[in-house]
Formats: sequence, C-alpha cells, structure tokens
Amino acid sequence: MSKTEGGVALVTGASSGIGLVTAQALRRDGYRVFGTSRKPMPDTADGITMLICDVTDDASAQSVVDDVLSRAGRIDLLVNNAGIGLLGGAEESTTAQAKAIFDVNVFGIIRMTNAVLPVMRQQRSGRIVNLSSILGLIPAPYNALYASTKHAVEGYSESLDHEVRSLGIRVVLVEPGGTSTSFEENITRADRPLAVYDAVRANAEKRMREVIAEGDAPELVAEAVVKAANAPSPRRRYTAGKIAGQVRFIRRFLPESFVDKSLRKFNRLAG
Repeated sequence: MSKTEGGVALVTGASSGIGLVTAQALRRDGYRVFGTSRKPMPDTADGITMLICDVTDDASAQSVVDDVLSRAGRIDLLVNNAGIGLLGGAEESTTAQAKAIFDVNVFGIIRMTNAVLPVMRQQRSGRIVNLSSILGLIPAPYNALYASTKHAVEGYSESLDHEVRSLGIRVVLVEPGGTSTSFEENITRADRPLAVYDAVRANAEKRMREVIAEGDAPELVAEAVVKAANAPSPRRRYTAGKIAGQVRFIRRFLPESFVDKSLRKFNRLAG
C-alpha cells in the first residue's frame, strides 16, 4: 500500500540498527508505523509507536498483532527484521544453541507471519518483507548456523509467496550485505569453543568487523525495504548495498568456476 493510502506497518526488532532506520523510513513515506522490541521502549519522537514483542513466543507474537489491530484496524505491511547472529565453527555450537538461533531467525518470522496472515487474507491485501542476508545465498566460514537460518528464510519466503499471492498478499526478501551497524557487538559466540579453531575463528571475527566497519549505511537497507513494500509488482528479492549487489551479479551471470574464484576474497574470513 502506498504512502498516499496511509498504510499500517509493523516492524519487528525496531529498537536500533536496521529495524529502527527502516521504521523511520516507512514513517517518512507516510505509513503509520508500529515497531517492536523485547523490552519496553518509549514511542519515538518521529511518530513510531513502540510495542513489546518476543518473536520466540507464540502468544507474544499474536498479542502484538492484536494490539496493532485494536489501535489501527488493519495491517498492510509486516517487516520481519528481528534476528540474531552467531559466530563460530559449525561444531562449536550445541544443538541447543542451534535451535535458539533458528527460534529467532526462522521461527520468529513464521510466528509473526502466521499471526498477520488471517488479517491480510481478510483484507485481501498485504505485503510481508523478510530480512534475509547475502549469506542466505553464499557460504561463509564460521557462519554456518547463521547462514543456515537465512537459507531457510529464503526458501520459506519464496514458497509462501506462491501460496498467498492469489489472496492479494506478496512475500518479498531483502538481502543486505555488510551493513554498518552494532550487529557485530551483539553477536552470539559459540557455546562450546574448541581450541583447534581459535586462531582462524579470531581472524574470521576480525574480518567480520572490517566488513561491518566498511559496510553500507543501514539507510540503504531501509530504502530497499520501502521499495519492496511499495512496488505494485514486487520482485522476489531486493539486494541492499554494494557487496550484496556485486555478489548477486557474480552468482547470476558468471560461470561457477569464476564465481568461486571471485568470491574467495569475500569468503576468506579465516584470513
């Protein structure tokens, strides 16, 4: 729904970073915006209503949707932004930790989506924008579990889009690359680190910090979300930022052997 129609948007994980900047961009675009955070936060000065939501809890996800409906009467746009990172070798995480990151990054999206779909079906309209990552397309050392969650989001979103588009609902992906936020400061570390990986893991973290420091402004991701939200006939995927765009171009147009060679520097997180 365009800004001239006064759409209602719900953005998860809007307390800081990409989520906050996206909520602000949607507000400027004319949406009535509700943002969520895990802890109580005051409404923002620019008119974003902040609500509490834990995307790992079914009741909390349904409650925040019900709250938005009671205040605004409809939901035109859901932006599933809430997520967590995880840095470590694949075998350095217990299955409990693996389940925890999937619970936020994948099942959190499923919970929120399931909560809004009945509303959008009744409206016969709606847009769901899921924040993926360029790691949902390519491998990266010491990001196996995080990348797995984003691969899952890609498959879920594309399949769901086919299921609901005849009902007036579209599901779209936004894929950031390296984005300059505090994401790396809040990243989770593997819960059973192994000494054999210490040196290369440290190099991977160093490289990740460099990529983030040199990364795109979060406003570029917000612009991609607004574009995905407003496009009358949206594409399935929108890349956000120079790294994501370059990687997608390489993957799409060049031979596999050249792809692997060209992406080696990007993926050489082990130094």
